[in-house]
Amino acid sequence: MAVKLINRPPQVALLVETSLASGREILRGIARFLQEHEPWLVHLEPRGLTELLPEWLNTWQGDGIIARVHSPEVVTAVRAVGVPCVDVLGLVADAGIPLVHVDDNSVGCLAADHFLKRGYAHFGFLGIRDENWSLRREAAFRARIEQTGGKCSSLDFTRHEWQRTARTELREQLANWVISLPKPAAVMLASDQLGVLFVEACQGAGLRIPEEIAILGVDNDEPLCMVQHPTLSSIDPQHGNMGYEAAKLLQRMMQGDAPPNAPLLLPAGAIIERQSTSADAVTDPIVSAALTFIRQHACDGMRVEDVVAHVGVSRSALQNRVRQTLGRTVHDIILHVRLDRAKELLLETNLPLADVAQRAGFRHQEYLSAIFRKHLDTTPGRFRRGQR
Repeated sequence: MAVKLINRPPQVALLVETSLASGREILRGIARFLQEHEPWLVHLEPRGLTELLPEWLNTWQGDGIIARVHSPEVVTAVRAVGVPCVDVLGLVADAGIPLVHVDDNSVGCLAADHFLKRGYAHFGFLGIRDENWSLRREAAFRARIEQTGGKCSSLDFTRHEWQRTARTELREQLANWVISLPKPAAVMLASDQLGVLFVEACQGAGLRIPEEIAILGVDNDEPLCMVQHPTLSSIDPQHGNMGYEAAKLLQRMMQGDAPPNAPLLLPAGAIIERQSTSADAVTDPIVSAALTFIRQHACDGMRVEDVVAHVGVSRSALQNRVRQTLGRTVHDIILHVRLDRAKELLLETNLPLADVAQRAGFRHQEYLSAIFRKHLDTTPGRFRRGQR
């Protein structure tokens, strides 16, 4: 494709939905890129994810496109414009359009690790079986669970079934499935959009959330998460970062760079924990008390001896019970709580690294950096830059 020589701000069409939190966050990331660089002349209008493309696109004389490519028809339409394009959805395989997207494998693994650390032994996944992002999240979630010897039950609908089946019928199918799961169980939702009906189904079946069913969604769509009772925990996939990186890539392509040969897959962000995952699946009262105490005080400089004193058993007895229940040491658990807190602070604040280390319970910044290298194969600074 020929790249135009541009002596004015480039004209860019943003074919991104404004109806969903994910699309709005992508647009926010694009806006952040433009605030830091030369402006574009942006063509944007309110739209839903699967709405027909605007008619003006057929005769539009622009310079670049960022689109949520959800169908082969969209592929044909945006490629016909003949300008550089970046996809920020990835539903169409082999579309021939550069893709920037969250790494769905990292999303599934993050959810599994969160539940495993809480001591769950029974797992479920609720997804959309005809959409590749959901299938990838499910595969990664299941693989991580099975690595530990666990098993995962799945219930998947097509997008058409989810949108067109009567609400009462869907709720009944969801209730029958969740009733069949051994309790307590931990369920990952492919998206927060599945959460409202699933919570209804659990409550209609008389199941307590999170005591019997812990639920974790994806997207951190705050209105959807907060309107529910109990409120829904969710993985923040950092859609804003997707928008920023897509804008950066499009800018390079409009300046003449060749499109990349592989998708740019970005790691998921943090888990935003709310009421739907606020319980542990631990039957040993000593281990449960230790976990609660650690979550409350791990960032206050606590030591293993403090946990021992709190639960009132010997150090060896506590270590044995924790290892038998969770497969890890007390020190490992303290360390991972601190690491999770450090990740939250890096993503949500602009605190200097020394302050992040102190607030997360690490002795000094160098120790924080060593832990990041060991467990995440990166540094705190690179982690922060890569997620923003």
